[in-house]
Amino acid sequence: MYSKEVLDHFEHPRNTGVVAEADAQALIENPACGDTLKLTARIVEGRIEEIRFQAKGCVASIACASALTELVLGKTVGEARSLRQEEVVQAVGGLPQASMHASHLAMDALGAVLKRLGDGN
Repeated sequence: MYSKEVLDHFEHPRNTGVVAEADAQALIENPACGDTLKLTARIVEGRIEEIRFQAKGCVASIACASALTELVLGKTVGEARSLRQEEVVQAVGGLPQASMHASHLAMDALGAVLKRLGDGN
């Protein structure tokens, strides 16, 4: 049912935890399924120096959160803003239609974190 990439991110999630002295954080919940995702990030000179997540949810939600952090780590805030949901789905090797909510949750959390950073970064 799930790709090997989804299972790898689920079994060996990257960038878990909370960033100490984060510049921005967001906690997003999917009311339909109850999954939650907390992202914390530290920005240095306009780049995402550190980003971590805590997730409570299904296999796909944890995998998408893990992949998202890998995709934006080291990127400028502007580059992170241009990330598309399809890129997250591709990074996990695709998702069944019933699990697409996981990529939406990851993108919503990223959007909330970036919004908290404002337009100056």
